[in-house]
Amino acid sequence: MKGILWFGLGIAAGVAASRKARSAAHRITPAGAAENVGDGIRELAAAVGSFGAEVRAGMVQREAELHSTVAQRTGMDLGSTSASGRASAAVRA
Repeated sequence: MKGILWFGLGIAAGVAASRKARSAAHRITPAGAAENVGDGIRELAAAVGSFGAEVRAGMVQREAELHSTVAQRTGMDLGSTSASGRASAAVRA
């Protein structure tokens, strides 16, 4: 009975090692390297896009804060409607 258990475990370990070796060999090939580079570029593009969206949202928020400060100090509301319009446009983007 122990022999069958060890035989089964040996087969499972061999299959796992074979799959891992095949995966490593694929990563070394030019096609595998191209996939890795492509994945990295896609992740970088997504991160840059997300960063840009956050910067735009922060700019719109700060502009609204500045408009409200100017309105409080001077009593003049200079274009708060355009800032809120841009804020809603930035949130949708």
